[in-house]
Amino acid sequence: MQKAYTVFQGAIAAALAWLSAKLGILFPVLVLLMVMMAVDYLTGMIASKKEAIEHPEDPNMGWSSKKGAIGIFKKVGYLCVIAVAMVVDFVIVKVAVSLGYTGIPAKAMFGLLAAIWYLLNELLSIIENAGRMGAPVPQWIAKYIAVLKNKIDDSGTAHNGTGGSE
Repeated sequence: MQKAYTVFQGAIAAALAWLSAKLGILFPVLVLLMVMMAVDYLTGMIASKKEAIEHPEDPNMGWSSKKGAIGIFKKVGYLCVIAVAMVVDFVIVKVAVSLGYTGIPAKAMFGLLAAIWYLLNELLSIIENAGRMGAPVPQWIAKYIAVLKNKIDDSGTAHNGTGGSE
């Protein structure tokens, strides 16, 4: 039994190493995003439970399986958008190489930008959940994360030919 477990661990390690080699910097960002998705989900459940305790007469307060399922669907949607952005990256690189363009990096940026944007979104949600739990939240951190998120949004429009600055 121990040998089967060791083989399983080796297979998982090999798969993660292969993914890391293929995705580059996107791999740790995706791992961090998935961890933050789980933290956001858990903090949301805890915040909802606290609200239900504080407002027992209000049926709109508290956690419900419907709200939880909607949250999970939304997070799956995030991953779908990131997958689409990664496909766009792949197509751009392959077409550019086949046409002989040399200025395109081996790994394009849409997947990474989308993943970071969603990661920042999760971080803002975790901060919001902490506030709902009653924790004092420094407003500067939420503002700083929002500024970073807006910078990513702006980077998508800066190069569209409408005169945006870099």
